[in-house]
Amino acid sequence: MSELQQEQGLAGSAANWPKALFYVALLFSTYQIIMAAFHPVSSQVLRAGHVGFLLMVVYLCFPAKGNGRPWQPLAWVLALAGMGTAFYQWYFEGDLIQRSGDLTTLDFYVGIVLIVLVFEAARRVMGIALPIICALFLAYGLLGQYLPGDLAHRGYALDQMVNQLAFGTEGLYGTPTYVSATYIFLFILFGAFLEQAGMIKLFTDFAMGLFGHKLGGPAKVSVVSSALMGTITGSGVANVVTTGQFTIPLMKRFGYRPAFAGGVEATSSMGSQMMPPVMGAVAFIMAETINVPFIEIAKAALIPALLYFGSVFWMVHLEAKRADLKGLPKEECPSAWAAVRQRWFLLIPLFVLVYLLFSGRTPLFSGMIGLALTAIVILGSAIILRVSSFALRIAFWIALGVLCAGFFQLGIGVIFGVIAALVAVCWFIKGGRDTLVICLHALVEGARHAVPVGIACTLVGVIIGVVSLTGVASTFAGYILAVGENNLFLSLILTMLTCLVLGMGIPTIPNYIITSSIAAPALLDLGVPLIVSHMFVFYFGILADLTPPVALACFAAAPIAKETGLKISMWAVRIAIAGFVVPFMAVYNPALMMQGDSLWMTAYMVLKAGFAICLWGVATIGYLQRPLAWWERMLAFAAGATLIMALPITDEIGFGIGILLLAQHLIRARRARPALA
Repeated sequence: MSELQQEQGLAGSAANWPKALFYVALLFSTYQIIMAAFHPVSSQVLRAGHVGFLLMVVYLCFPAKGNGRPWQPLAWVLALAGMGTAFYQWYFEGDLIQRSGDLTTLDFYVGIVLIVLVFEAARRVMGIALPIICALFLAYGLLGQYLPGDLAHRGYALDQMVNQLAFGTEGLYGTPTYVSATYIFLFILFGAFLEQAGMIKLFTDFAMGLFGHKLGGPAKVSVVSSALMGTITGSGVANVVTTGQFTIPLMKRFGYRPAFAGGVEATSSMGSQMMPPVMGAVAFIMAETINVPFIEIAKAALIPALLYFGSVFWMVHLEAKRADLKGLPKEECPSAWAAVRQRWFLLIPLFVLVYLLFSGRTPLFSGMIGLALTAIVILGSAIILRVSSFALRIAFWIALGVLCAGFFQLGIGVIFGVIAALVAVCWFIKGGRDTLVICLHALVEGARHAVPVGIACTLVGVIIGVVSLTGVASTFAGYILAVGENNLFLSLILTMLTCLVLGMGIPTIPNYIITSSIAAPALLDLGVPLIVSHMFVFYFGILADLTPPVALACFAAAPIAKETGLKISMWAVRIAIAGFVVPFMAVYNPALMMQGDSLWMTAYMVLKAGFAICLWGVATIGYLQRPLAWWERMLAFAAGATLIMALPITDEIGFGIGILLLAQHLIRARRARPALA
């Protein structure tokens, strides 16, 4: 099963799951909330429990092959075996610490069972590609002593590999699993609550109200709604199959080519992983891996994300002008501000989350408070909307404001007490139980969405464990350094190609973890700043889902657009041109990612990148005020290319050619208008 299949809901909506599976997922979310709120166990046991629940959900939900239901007797055996490995880590925690590195026979077999179950779970959820890559690393750890040259290591026995991978925090229970069990799960749950409460409709109606009636409105709605969705989900392919169900048919109805419509949605949706404040799961893993505050990652991502979506918006605008595509009649578009007035309270948790993240609070604290506040807002609004007294409504929102302000001083027990009181009230008021059902389904949907992310994070622990045990990362880094010693650009190209090729078969998370373990340290040694080197591989891991021949996001859009994934992918690459060049510009001038002290340099880099994107859009679409001649398109592309070159006077040449080209085009277009009239 591919990532595309599982995102498209092969396992079905959580609401349609069998009762047992529904309750397991509900218990999974409850476990994660309790762990985040009260920290009752050690980090090792927390990770083991997270993996145990992941294995239970996978084996109860995903069949060994095909699209049916798993055979229940075997499914329960495998599910309980997976949870049994977590129980073993908890029950024998003290003994395992005392005999660390010296496994008993039972330890060995439990470790083997865990490794096999994780490999099989990953195969069921996301296909064979990632398990094969991890199996090659595992084989290297066991047999690498027989390789020639620098790749050979001293050799490790099977029990040493089992100890490295199944026990401790440098294998399956490594940093990615810790991040999945803490930050990522909470933010996925946060997004699930907001989605269930109607945030998708709020974003879509808001975008429709602002841009639906403009030139090329339906496509602009796709760009804006996907960018807004990225602020709460950060899941690209899932974004395609949710917002795309609405935006792609709408674009086609108003004259956009199917391939272009699919490309716009795929490109916009994948950009959700770049868009602060939530971004994708990779951002949290990056912050933990390089030991920097999450706010620094979000700050570095902000300008490139805005340039990326600005590029997509510009492409859409030019294509609409070229094909003379009108928007919807204004009376058919919902009112943007009416949508906000109707669901404004859903924005409270999002604003509080952004404030907490940007004020230096940890993602774990921010996610926990954001999730608690979301539950309070949903439950509270269900109550207050049934109160006729305007004064009582005002009193409620004032009380909620005071509660928000006091979240930092209140104990987590008080916050849970408030939620419990609201649940009790909802149970007894008319319609309140429907709200409670929404919250239950949000908990279960959160667990369902966390499965592919969590399994990927767990399995790539094999790579991390083998790399740390054998030291092979330094060997690969040495090769890249040897290539880039005289040519940084060539090293960047090789790193980009590695990310794009890996992305053909594996999701963004393992793609980032592999390349950040091998290529990012080499870029750091070549003088690229720490955050920029990791953001470089992060971006190209995302763009792999748009790049042919695989392009998962484009194939997700294909059945909706009724066009081949390859044609959609070719358009997506052209639309996402900013995503391919901004990382290179940031390497040569880190001010683009705000990695410097000069705000003037950052402003200049934004101006330069924006102008280059403007020129490339004109060259790609072949239209500005009128169709461009072939030589104008060539000059526009060349001028944009010179703006990203970090060579003497290339900026001056790029600005000069670009300005002259646009000026003569506008003059020619103005002269042509009277003749046409």
